[in-house]
Amino acid sequence: MTIDPRSHTPVYVQLADLLRERIEAGELAPGSALPSEARMTQEYGVGREAVRMSISLLRSEGLVNTVRGHGTYVRELPQRRQVEVPPGASVVARMPSGRERRAMQLDEGVPVLEIRDAKGDVEVLAGDEVELTRPA
Repeated sequence: MTIDPRSHTPVYVQLADLLRERIEAGELAPGSALPSEARMTQEYGVGREAVRMSISLLRSEGLVNTVRGHGTYVRELPQRRQVEVPPGASVVARMPSGRERRAMQLDEGVPVLEIRDAKGDVEVLAGDEVELTRPA
């Protein structure tokens, strides 16, 4: 796939799609660095702002982390643990507040799951660390 500047799809979205495909195919493995902004501008024939916007999009999806002054890396997904949702409970997926993100050390773009049991008690869990199950 190449970048088509005449497409109705913005250039930065096309670049994010290309990078996402490389990540999902394992070509860019967890922990590996994405090419530099300068290299991507040359390789894909797009402007620096398009590269930055595509990385921002991937960061918001939780696929990459950017370390200031060091680059952007494919995010390593944490091991998931099973959490049983009790009968009568409800689950809401939402984006965390800044305070929650810092307290739970969540990467940008990672949602939280808010589990409210029948008594009204609430538990907030990192969305990328749990797999919800039902009682047997």
